[in-house]
Amino acid sequence: MSVPLTLLGLLEREPSHGYDLKRAYDAWFGHDKPLPFGQVYSTLARLTRDGKVVVSETEAGSGPERKRYVITEEGASDVETWLQEPVAPEPHLQSVLFSKVVLAILLGRDAHDYLDTQKVAHLDRMRELTELRRTGELLDTLLADNALFHLEADLRWIDVTVARLDQLTREIRS
Repeated sequence: MSVPLTLLGLLEREPSHGYDLKRAYDAWFGHDKPLPFGQVYSTLARLTRDGKVVVSETEAGSGPERKRYVITEEGASDVETWLQEPVAPEPHLQSVLFSKVVLAILLGRDAHDYLDTQKVAHLDRMRELTELRRTGELLDTLLADNALFHLEADLRWIDVTVARLDQLTREIRS
């Protein structure tokens, strides 16, 4: 999971305070592993330093000042590039696959297009692993089998998600 790119994606959706970003991140992506506040603010500081976000306003409160962060064109370009690139096929992709589908929907992008691109990447990798399995020694064959089973599971998930994409889109946007 890329925390900086995910936070940028959430900021592209709407300018937010750090606290609101943490809440949105945890609601969408952090069910088993909530994002620590310190990581949110240190990531926002790096994104600001790197020109990916700017502070649009600062509000005084009873505690520390609340800064509202806005994504820059450079930050939005990074999100666009990240959403368009398929995840390197490997075991345990589901959290990144899921995050990209949800963010694509949240940002009004074509999640179906992303899933098609990802499916092609998986099928390409499966062809490579099938050749390794055919020509390799036993250890190579066992490793290829393991990876192929994970890729098959991801492909089943992609197919089920494509079939449910309209329903998922309605739920996310409601």
